Amino acid sequence: MMQRLLVVEDDAIICNGVKTFLEGKGYCVDCAATVAEARERLKKPYQLVILDCNLPDGNGITFCREIRGKGNTPVIFLTANDTEQDMIEGFLAGCDDYVAKPFSIELLNQRIMAVLRRTEAETENDVFHYKGLSVDFGKIQVFTGSEPVKLSATEYKILEFLIRNRGQVLTRKSILEKIWDCEGNFVDENTLNVHIRRLRQKIEEDTGHPQYILTVFGIGYTFGE
Repeated sequence: MMQRLLVVEDDAIICNGVKTFLEGKGYCVDCAATVAEARERLKKPYQLVILDCNLPDGNGITFCREIRGKGNTPVIFLTANDTEQDMIEGFLAGCDDYVAKPFSIELLNQRIMAVLRRTEAETENDVFHYKGLSVDFGKIQVFTGSEPVKLSATEYKILEFLIRNRGQVLTRKSILEKIWDCEGNFVDENTLNVHIRRLRQKIEEDTGHPQYILTVFGIGYTFGE
């Protein structure tokens, strides 16, 4: 399957040059000149995002955090912001690599290959276990003990989002935005509550005392202890 890359860069010469080179390497490449355009593009899946820090309608560091908050798409910064502090901020925002301009296009290609290899290896072994609950993210399968659990697409997205961000309290707003982005439909808080209740009924041994999906009153939800 051809790997899809998104280049978020407002310099048309750089963007087109990177696109042409990477397409010659066998990738399918889309370009976006703004955060808004990139956000629309990311409603469909990409294997990697190449992201500039300085964009006309936003900051790449902030957008990287947004991408990280909604999934696990790898991000490589390609930017003229080349100080040590700039790079530290990029990695703290969740990027997988950082390439400073001016840059070698072949070196960028090698960095892309390395990140994709690492991501593919992680995906192959991407199975989560916790107190009798098992989720195989690669196969999109859920088990309680040895019993398979059939979840709707929305229920699965909620569970995955909670697990991927375990240790954090996720606001209802952040969960709603995640569902909106993945499903393309409007979901309000009442509908979210229904999905959470149904999800608990399917995976919790005692819905009155859940051990997986915990409510943080007045804020949202968290996964596990």
